[in-house]
Amino acid sequence: MGSTDLLSAGRSYLAIPGPSVMPDSVLQAMHRPSPNIYGGELLELTESVIPDLARVARTKHNVAIYIANGHGAWEAALSNTLVPGDRVLVPASGAFARGWGDMAAGLGVEVEVLDFGLKAPFDFGRIADVLAADKSHSIKAVLGVHVDTSTSIRNDISALRTCLDEASHPALLMADCIASLGCDPFEMDDWGVDVMVAGCQKGLMVPAGVSFVFFNDKAAAVRTALPRVSRYWDWVPRTEPQVFYHYFGGTAPTHHMYGLRAALDLIHDEGMDNVWARHARLARAIWAACDRWSDIEGEGLQLNVRDVNLRSHAVTALWLPSPNGTALRSWLEEKLGLTLGIGLGMAPSDSPEWHGHFRLGHMGHVNGHMILGLLGGIEAGLKALSIPHGDGALAAAAEVVAGKEG
Repeated sequence: MGSTDLLSAGRSYLAIPGPSVMPDSVLQAMHRPSPNIYGGELLELTESVIPDLARVARTKHNVAIYIANGHGAWEAALSNTLVPGDRVLVPASGAFARGWGDMAAGLGVEVEVLDFGLKAPFDFGRIADVLAADKSHSIKAVLGVHVDTSTSIRNDISALRTCLDEASHPALLMADCIASLGCDPFEMDDWGVDVMVAGCQKGLMVPAGVSFVFFNDKAAAVRTALPRVSRYWDWVPRTEPQVFYHYFGGTAPTHHMYGLRAALDLIHDEGMDNVWARHARLARAIWAACDRWSDIEGEGLQLNVRDVNLRSHAVTALWLPSPNGTALRSWLEEKLGLTLGIGLGMAPSDSPEWHGHFRLGHMGHVNGHMILGLLGGIEAGLKALSIPHGDGALAAAAEVVAGKEG
């Protein structure tokens, strides 16, 4: 017989910042025999997916599809625009910005990192100074992470374009929207982004395994001028295929494409503005609860990003006095079937401090009752473990969900 204090039977809730909760319609669309990979239905489906992906990114330009995770999209973007010896500028507000820079270094690119720590967004004054000082225009690209999943900081990508324009600097503006696409407002064309990378497993609500590189005509011209590009990462045959097989550099990710079609239908049926508004409201409900939990004397729960205007609507990074973060995550997963995200990149994994950090994913296929259930689970865990916390968190969150905030 099982333990009577376990309440984890039934459907589990994966509340990590990706892979996100998968809609039933996406999973059902994927549950089918493999189709012909050389034409027919799959060709028609792929050609319908491409413009609808562009609608999510708010671009009229190109998108290349890769059978890869977000790291693969990083490498594809770099491989199509840079050669060894080129220089890039990487403003960093978390682990993933540094990771993208490290990917560039591995390709022989000179990387200058402006590290703004784990709690602060980009300092555009410092960025502008570096660009202004680059009189020879040796910087070929600026790599900006829109939402760094490790810290939950949301950076102003349009302000990076302003820095480049005010310095009359020709560098490409490249944005990582792996955590933010389909969750936080993003306007590729209006913000002047030249290259953007994204994955399928977060706001796009498809199981992990496919990623995307969006690029405009300026980036395409840079690619054309390169002496060589890896055959696999080259985006030209993926956007100008002579045969369908070339869309994917070989065999298509067949079932992912069916799932992606279903996910894009959900997104566009809801409408991008409504998708963004839903994520914003549910995020505010989480923050309202966290503010109440943190309202105690002494050290209690803390939001990593204090300024609400700098917080992601897709992920929230939190801290409890170590080892309470790990203890809370473990209790919720074992007792309630609720899984929270680890505190990735916030402290060395072999240090005691690591056990104080955790993250909440609230991206993609989430709604009001799911978020209230997530918060109710956390409240139960705080009580079960006797972790000090303030009162009124669930009532505060319910006010936001009910539209009564403020």
